[in-house]
Amino acid sequence: MPSLVIIGTQWGDEGKGKIIDYLSKKADMVVRGQGGNNAGHTVVVEDKKYALHLIPSGILYEDTVNIIGNGVVVDPEGFLKELDTLEREGINTSKIIISDRAHIVFPYHKVLDALSEKSLGKNEIGTTKKGIGPCYMDKIERTGIRACDLLDEKDFIDKLSQQIDNKNIIIEKIYGEKPLEKEEILSQYKEYAKKLRPFIKDTTVLVYEALERGDKVLFEGAQGTLLDVDLGTYPYVTSSHPTSGGFTIGAGIGPTMIEEVLGIAKAYTTRVGKGPFVTEEDNEAGDRIRKAGHEFGTTTGRPRRCGWFDAVIVKYAARTNGLTAISLMLLDVLSGFDTIKICTGYDYDGEVINHFPASLKILGRCKPIYKEMKGWHEDITNCTTYDRLPEEAKAYILAIEEIVGVPIKMISVGPKRTQTIIREEIF
Repeated sequence: MPSLVIIGTQWGDEGKGKIIDYLSKKADMVVRGQGGNNAGHTVVVEDKKYALHLIPSGILYEDTVNIIGNGVVVDPEGFLKELDTLEREGINTSKIIISDRAHIVFPYHKVLDALSEKSLGKNEIGTTKKGIGPCYMDKIERTGIRACDLLDEKDFIDKLSQQIDNKNIIIEKIYGEKPLEKEEILSQYKEYAKKLRPFIKDTTVLVYEALERGDKVLFEGAQGTLLDVDLGTYPYVTSSHPTSGGFTIGAGIGPTMIEEVLGIAKAYTTRVGKGPFVTEEDNEAGDRIRKAGHEFGTTTGRPRRCGWFDAVIVKYAARTNGLTAISLMLLDVLSGFDTIKICTGYDYDGEVINHFPASLKILGRCKPIYKEMKGWHEDITNCTTYDRLPEEAKAYILAIEEIVGVPIKMISVGPKRTQTIIREEIF
């Protein structure tokens, strides 16, 4: 039962897309289990860049089956646009399957997302306004519309009609805005439903059967551990579980079916949006990292906040996800620094904290405790083996391994597939 979960160990944007793409060549099936098109994976193949949002990264391999699991919320408009883009690039999209249990994002979700953010003013969460949170709200409220509902046109239109009426009351009475055009939405989503029907199946059966056959199944995480709605920096989180445990629900598998968990970590730390960030460098060093790492969001284009590697966060991710290995990304970005730093703990009003706190009030008052190390000035983007790295870079890698307690088996020194160092084979 060869299975591998790939998840982000920080606030997302760690470079999961590259590693998922790199390992997808070994996979028979790639499964997405949570989130929606609020996430983004950037994959570079022979100098060509692909930005994927809903469709799993295995799509770039001809024979790989790509599953959009029941834990994902699917925006039909976004999915079909992404599909069209891939097809225009000559990519085979026939092996994409959407779970019949996946919930569907509608225009009222996006409107409510934007209105809710606006109403929060300076306390806004910083969502992508793609309707993800409101769709999950409907799911938990048990009023959502699922992919299986699209298979029966009359049933689908009846449910959607009722939901538009309900949401228009909220839009008008609570937010004082104009109601959505019901007939326009019904007409548009009738067409979307027709286009989506061929992709909709019971994916829980397909994933289970693949694992039982001994196929290699890769579970593709979106976002990162600190965006988990339970385990992240609440309320500055997403509305799903981008942790390894999220796949047991979001893909419909038992926990014993997960063999390996690979955590993706940047060689530094970044964050998008608001909330405490202990190792943030809001200065020249942070600007330098941002520029060298091209730290702007795949989905939003927003500049990311940058800082030194926070081992407290990655140790927390290792514990909560059960990491068996780490892939260290963007190590090349740190080339040229005389000194580089690793945060080994937090100073909270004179008390040393080694575990990531739940309270943002506490986190906001924490100061980083750093281990300073000598940097390197060599260009490492052409290093193809661990031995070819500068001694200072190797010392940095070993220090992170020791502090976090998880082996670093892969190292990325650039965006291309070929710019990947394998210390130990995975999957």
